[in-house]
Amino acid sequence: MDGFHVRNTYAQLEMSGVKGDGYEEGVERTRARIGTSRASQLLAENAVGDGTEKSVPLDPKEMQTLKAVDRYGFFSTPSHDRLVQLPSTPLVKRLSITRAGPSSEKPTTRSLDAVPPAPVLLKETSRIEKWTRMMQPLSRDQGGNVESWRVKASKQAKLRLRTYKGIPDRWRPAAWDMLMTAFARTSPAVMAQLSQQYRQSLEKPSTYDIQIDLDVPRTISGHIMFRTRYGAGQRSLFHVLHCFSLRCDDCGYVQGMGPIAATLLCYFEPEKVYASMVRLHDAYGMHSIFMPGFPGLLEAIYVQERITEQMMPDVYAAFQKHTISTTSYATKWYITLFSNSVPFQTQLRLWDAFLLEGTDLFVAVAVAIVWVYRDHITSAAANFETILSLLSSFFVPEDEDSLLLWIEKTLGDKTLRANMTRWRADWKELVAAGKDGTALL
Repeated sequence: MDGFHVRNTYAQLEMSGVKGDGYEEGVERTRARIGTSRASQLLAENAVGDGTEKSVPLDPKEMQTLKAVDRYGFFSTPSHDRLVQLPSTPLVKRLSITRAGPSSEKPTTRSLDAVPPAPVLLKETSRIEKWTRMMQPLSRDQGGNVESWRVKASKQAKLRLRTYKGIPDRWRPAAWDMLMTAFARTSPAVMAQLSQQYRQSLEKPSTYDIQIDLDVPRTISGHIMFRTRYGAGQRSLFHVLHCFSLRCDDCGYVQGMGPIAATLLCYFEPEKVYASMVRLHDAYGMHSIFMPGFPGLLEAIYVQERITEQMMPDVYAAFQKHTISTTSYATKWYITLFSNSVPFQTQLRLWDAFLLEGTDLFVAVAVAIVWVYRDHITSAAANFETILSLLSSFFVPEDEDSLLLWIEKTLGDKTLRANMTRWRADWKELVAAGKDGTALL
């Protein structure tokens, strides 16, 4: 009955809407049910929309809120226990076999008081023009609107370079859908089936509905789309996660799915977000990340450790010395696709490359962070607490272009990519032989 109450509440508010969507707090209706007092009932009634909110001029409070948001829709920046700058100087050197610096050095990190505002992208206009010349419609709907895009044959060679330089925000919905379609080899018929599956799943119960409802209001709540309780953003997020929890009996629902779905909702309507989540699950390997035991997570960590052992042997030895397991700091990186570890604009650029490259991208990001702080990890002053605290930080890149260029060069190394493929196969053999329990730090 509690699960029915949750679904019923979202269904009713989907029809009526919520007043002050985007700039009011909203009234809690599922976790703390409306009381029996008249005042409680009036408060709840006054929070329900009547369908006229969007047909009247914006009131001063809404105008003030809209003026406060940044270009991505954030009106407040979530607080983090430890914000540090990810320096760009170590990224000048490409990944190679590197020994530690003098152990007597005491490297310092630059702590930040707050996440800086998203910088103005100086080359955004020229990149929009380049992507406009590079993309062409692939299919249209009955009304003549473009449904899907492709890259012109003459521009295919430029796709990887331009993706790593950052997809212009105006082109992200089209480009992300195109990259996922190409990677997952999704046909229009399959997309139509997924849309139908989404609509049908809305009517079905899920054993995860109560937990999803608990997590929805605390998922990127600093974004204007998800601020209001039961507002359009929260309703869409609940519906996507509800439907996706029915997709796979093994995965069901885990909390890390929320930030991923919320990010996609910033660019797609709910039906397409559901289809995107399915493609991430089926083609990009998120099934193995989310299923019980997180086998895909452990596989990625095994590959990360092999790269660290081969390229930064002193860092690997320091991890062993201080008994620091990679799972203790890297788990949240892989489960949320770095959505809670870097600023939103950086996350978008990492996702640009991820949708092109696949899961190897996030292994390279994890290695990049360890690479940047290698001298901190091997310092004589380092210990279990200082290393783990550093690697559990929220990272603000000093220069996003330097970070993405380093990752591009790393994944462009054919030898390394071949080794990554081999290490993934090695991990599967260890699992099959029951030897995986001792294979990780």
